[in-house]
This record gives sequence, C-alpha cells and structure tokens, in this order.
Amino acid sequence: MGSKFMKSLLVAVFSVFSFGVAMAEEGHEPAQHEAGATHEEKLDPGKIIIEHVTDAHDFHFMDIGGKAISIPLPVILYSEGKWHMFSSGNFHHGHEAHDGFFLVNDHYIQQMKAEGVDVSGLKNQQIIAVDAEGKPNASVQVYDFSMTKNVVQMLLASILLIVLMSSIAKKYAKNGPNKAPSGFQNAVEPVITFVRDEVAKPNLHGKYQRYLPFLLTVFFFILINNLFGLIPGSANVTGNLALTAVLALISFIVILFSTNKHFWGHVFWFPGVPVPVKLIMLPVELMGIFTKPFALMIRLFANMVAGHVIILSFIILIFIFGAMSKSLGYGTSPIFVGLAVFIYAIEVLVAFIQAFIFTNLTAVFIGQAFEHGDHHEGGHH
Repeated sequence: MGSKFMKSLLVAVFSVFSFGVAMAEEGHEPAQHEAGATHEEKLDPGKIIIEHVTDAHDFHFMDIGGKAISIPLPVILYSEGKWHMFSSGNFHHGHEAHDGFFLVNDHYIQQMKAEGVDVSGLKNQQIIAVDAEGKPNASVQVYDFSMTKNVVQMLLASILLIVLMSSIAKKYAKNGPNKAPSGFQNAVEPVITFVRDEVAKPNLHGKYQRYLPFLLTVFFFILINNLFGLIPGSANVTGNLALTAVLALISFIVILFSTNKHFWGHVFWFPGVPVPVKLIMLPVELMGIFTKPFALMIRLFANMVAGHVIILSFIILIFIFGAMSKSLGYGTSPIFVGLAVFIYAIEVLVAFIQAFIFTNLTAVFIGQAFEHGDHHEGGHH
C-alpha cells in the first residue's frame, strides 16, 4: 500500500515539476532576450510536450528563483580541423554563445526570423557556429558528437544491464543447478524462462538456443530503458526514433542472415502460383521484407512516446483551466493528477509489454525466415 502511495506521489510531483520547468522556461527566455517586454506569453501545450519528449544537452529538472537546476553534459564538437570539448552549461540554456558556438532554441529561431535571417535549416537543441553578432555562420561546418541525455542514459542502462547479468551469470557458474536462486537472480530467472518458453521455443523450435542470447539481450535492454524513462527527470530513450530504428536495423540484419534459399524462393517466385499472380506478388513480398523492421521501429517508438504525452497533457489541462478560472484550475487538478497517476501505472505495465512485443515479433520474423526450409525438408507445405 505504501509503495503505491509513493508511486502516486512521485508522478504527481514529477508532473507538476515538469510543467513548472516548462512554464519557467517559457517566461524566462523573453525576460533574457526582450528586456522591457510587458506582455505575457501564451501557453503553448504542443511546444511544452515536444520539449519534454525530445533529446537535450542536459538533464533539466526545474527552475528555482530563475536559476535552472540541471546536470550539464559534455559537448564534443569537430569544426574546421579542431576538436572543441566543454560543458553544455557554458551555453546557459541557449542564452549565451561559447567558443563561437550556440545552442539553438525556439526563441533564437524566432529572433533570427524577426531579423530576416534564413533559419530553414535550424532546429531546437542544435549546436551551430555563430559570428560575432550571434548570427548563424553557414560557412562553418559543425560535426556534433556530444553526449546528450539520451546517449548518457542509454550508456548507463547498458552498463547496468552488463553488471546485473554478469553477476547473475557468475552465480549460475558458481552454484549450478544444485542451489536455488536468491536475490535479484530469483527475480530475473522467471523472466528468462518466460522468454525462452513463450518466445524462443514456439517461434524458433529446434534453433531457439542459437537465438536466445540475442532475444534476451534485446528484451532486457528495451525493458531497462523503458523503466529508466519513467524516472522523474530522466530521458525517454525508447521514445527516440533513432534508437528504435537502430534496434529494428539489428533485428533486420539477424533476420536476413537467418534466411535460406526456400525463403528467397517464396519471395521472388512463389511456388504453385500462376505466373501472372507471381508478378503481382513479387513487389508485395519484397516490400514485406522491409515493412517488418519498420513495424518494429514505429511500434516501440509510438507506444513509449504516447504515455509521456498523455501524462503531460493531463497536467497541462490543469493550467489551461486555471487560465480561465483559478477556482476551476484548483477544482479540476485532483481529477487530472489522478488520471496522470493512472496512466503512469499503466506505463509501468506497458514497459514490460513493449519489451515482450518487440522481442516476440523479432522471434516470429526470424522463424519465418527459415521455416520454409524446415517445412520443405520435412515434407510439409
């Protein structure tokens, strides 16, 4: 009961703090760049949500008294034959240039537009070279190898995965089957058994042991990153399309290396089908090879982003109603916070489900890559 209360309290505090950070940034930037402005900037829910689900060069938690509470990350740039390494804190959240470089934000883009500067190639959180006046210097090419929060969190998750699984493997090597598992080993063993019995064996049959290490690595890597993304102030790594694309690409390569001549025979010249139909099926079958990893990429990305967007949307509704009437804002806040807590609890379940779905679909696609050969050799069609 106590853990449920703490979880509810955690998400409520996180939600309010997250919106507070966004509101502080919304009100802070104009004060920095437009001294003397008296108008109050309107609430932009879409902008706030996008800022919270995209990558950044620091872990930004909140603003207190106009001072940002954040963890700056290393900036690593290569430009004009030189390496530049410094802390992202030197940008002061996109308010100042450093060493001839600037961290682009929405206000900077708007300011450059107002001055008639072409900003078609600029995007939020991009590091660019600027001239002495602070305007984009298109003649200088910048290669960004910075450690963003997505990269840092992914590395931390990878290290955690290696450490935990190595310690469990050492226990198995030391004790063998003679001693019952204990501690974290006892919690992980049912999950490993589940992936083996419910994912690998049904889809890969006699070849499941060959692919089980890969499937377990994919499952636990996605699961750990999904759970990390639910920690207040962390990054939603699996909600980044680049990461899900790389995971899908790795699965795609494994699938291709698992194919045999029977698989390609069914793709290019489906047996037992009239020639006119074969010509129609050929582009469909070829497209199907690429739609499988594409489906893996989009499914994981969309599901992990959706939960964060819904939680932020509920919290933003409090301030939208509060802008109409303070009493309405206070009156509806328990409802929307309760809904946010409910979605947060579902997101914990979704973290496990999406890791399972990605792993299971990967096993299904691998099984389809070589099952035609097995059926042919066994005399089955």
